[in-house]
Amino acid sequence: MSLKHSLLALLVVVIWGANFVVIDAGQADVPPLLFLALRFLVVCLPAIFFLKPPPIGWRNIVAIGATLSLAQFALLYVALMLGMPPGLASLLLQTQVIFSILVAAVALGERPTRRQLIGALIGMAGLSIVIVGHSQVAPWLPLVVTLLSALAWTVGNVLTRRSKARSGLSLVVWSGAVVPLPALALSLVIDSPPVVWQALSSLSWVAIGSTVYTAVFASLIGYGIWNSLLARYPTSAVVPFTLLVPVVGILTAWLVQGEVPTTAEFIGGAIMLGGLAAAVLQPRRRPAPPTIELSQENLT
Repeated sequence: MSLKHSLLALLVVVIWGANFVVIDAGQADVPPLLFLALRFLVVCLPAIFFLKPPPIGWRNIVAIGATLSLAQFALLYVALMLGMPPGLASLLLQTQVIFSILVAAVALGERPTRRQLIGALIGMAGLSIVIVGHSQVAPWLPLVVTLLSALAWTVGNVLTRRSKARSGLSLVVWSGAVVPLPALALSLVIDSPPVVWQALSSLSWVAIGSTVYTAVFASLIGYGIWNSLLARYPTSAVVPFTLLVPVVGILTAWLVQGEVPTTAEFIGGAIMLGGLAAAVLQPRRRPAPPTIELSQENLT
């Protein structure tokens, strides 16, 4: 990847890393699925009236929206509601890295290089250290729900890559239109209409600010950039950048919520950084020495 696109990927990492704490704060007074519906309502309106749908077919748009937007975030929001700490959630969600590389190899025929595969495995080894360190304090149900969210992200990544949509922002907006009505319907069924109405009629400034952040920065800007990179580069070159998301997520949770990282998180985070460097950074090739052409005049 070029330096410009690598820096854009790092910007997305920072936005997404802080997003876990923002979501957790925003849904303190709002049911998770209703909060998700509000987020993607802001994503779609009014942008959907100014952007043409990506020319990838409605089936692909709906499939990407159902996996990358609806399933991934519905499961993540529910996991946070069930008690998954934001910093730990940012770590567990990165199991999608190895899922994406493997699924892309099978579904798209993208064969990762040995360096990328080793780097991803090193990163996942670091992630495993962190998971083991939290195994005695993390409840199983939110952990499983978070892993299912990672799997939904994996499928969405591969579908996005296969569709080759050139407009990342257009894809975010139009695929995001899949989310609001199903999320609202599920919230009405699970939480009941009175609870939904009470939450809507008494939205706090924290919930409003969180909705704006998650919609504008995490979805429109973050996924707009991300989808464009996936359309330009192989999945195995882009996805390893997400190994940095938990580092930002842990630091944000530490500073904002006092979620103090353990020794395992520090060690695992350092190993993940090493894996990311091995997977993404390509060694510079030394220029070949100039050749000297010998003519008959040189020899005399």
